[in-house]
Amino acid sequence: MNRLSLFAAVAAALLAVATTGWASTQVPGAAQDHPIALVGGTVHTVSGADIANGTVLFEDGQVTAVGTDVSLPEGTEQIDVTGKHVYPGLIDAYSRIGLIEIGAVRATRDYAETGPVNPNVRAEVAVNPSSEIIPVTRSNGVLTALTVPRSGIMSGQSALLNLDGWTWEDMTLKAPVAMQVDWPRMVPYTGWWSRTSPEEQTKQRNERLKRLDQAFEDARAYRTAKRAPNAEPLNDIRWEAMLPVLDGELPIMVAADGIQQIQAAVAFAEREDVELIIVGGYDAPKCIDLLKRSNVPVIISETYRNPRRRGDDYDAPYVIAKTLLDAGVPFCIAGGGGASNERNLPYHAARAAAFGLPPDEALRAITLHPARILGAGERIGSLETGKDATIIVTDGDILEITSHVERAFIQGRTVDLSDKQKLLWQKYQEKYDRQSGN
Repeated sequence: MNRLSLFAAVAAALLAVATTGWASTQVPGAAQDHPIALVGGTVHTVSGADIANGTVLFEDGQVTAVGTDVSLPEGTEQIDVTGKHVYPGLIDAYSRIGLIEIGAVRATRDYAETGPVNPNVRAEVAVNPSSEIIPVTRSNGVLTALTVPRSGIMSGQSALLNLDGWTWEDMTLKAPVAMQVDWPRMVPYTGWWSRTSPEEQTKQRNERLKRLDQAFEDARAYRTAKRAPNAEPLNDIRWEAMLPVLDGELPIMVAADGIQQIQAAVAFAEREDVELIIVGGYDAPKCIDLLKRSNVPVIISETYRNPRRRGDDYDAPYVIAKTLLDAGVPFCIAGGGGASNERNLPYHAARAAAFGLPPDEALRAITLHPARILGAGERIGSLETGKDATIIVTDGDILEITSHVERAFIQGRTVDLSDKQKLLWQKYQEKYDRQSGN
């Protein structure tokens, strides 16, 4: 077999596995059909004080009572969680879960669309509900995630997903959540790794920003024409998707880390009179006054990362959350913006807690704070009457790496916590047990 034939055969095999072999075997949970009470655990309501020896009652997918003296209706299934901890499900506020399986296999990368301006792209319709990454992620307590498209200057609309369901319709909790914008780097790279000159980088930056300005100008012209008296019917899907942004109903979520990026993004949002969420936020502590004045929340895209500049303190990424908290800037913590490692979300919050963020605020940074920033605070993020019964039960502090998630419920549905990694661990544990004669 020549090299070309070998390459074709390998590519075909990868495509076949990508489209049929990487699918989770976990069965989505059935709708809740009877009351369930978690009894005797430490209940972390997040919105209020912790409750020792508490009870959480939920019916028809919603929390109906939380406390120490809860009257249980007839037919309630009581689950003893004495010695355990009960939390609201964790929320990853920035990811590509469901839109990518294996980065090296093009057929599994559904987060990018052709072209630099695609406001009409809807992330949820491209989600793969059978992704192997989904059960791995929820095994560590992450039950809800924002999945975002990433391509060009305006990549489309993000969606908030429950990480359980047969179809993307089943999984979608809220869509759209925000219009995704990837702000270009304002200062050119000058390192040895850069393959383009500073002049070319500046030219590319200006072209991208010009495209963004033109997109908003065209969308406003479309809105004016569409709403003019006696206007002829118009239906351009790109600019239709922009109408909620222009009307202040849908924020733009701008990926920006550097101080110049953040300043430029805030100035752009003020000029266009649109709502703004910053994601990334490495230099947000340097823009405190600007962010507070403009009431711009920040999604810290990750805590475990290297300092951006040679002169930065080693712990600069770790103290961003504490700095924003002290300054009164709304924030939350996300898991890195990818897919495969989003299961580590609680440890990003734990690292921030180790560097000054109070532990209760670290917990809120991955539960209630993202729920509010993403516009879903009335449904998820805390254990309160009337909210979705999206709940985890652990054998220890969720911020501790030694703790395990033992039970999970999404809108009252019992979630299968098995996953491919656990099955592989069991497989090879059995192998070595046999070899040792156990």
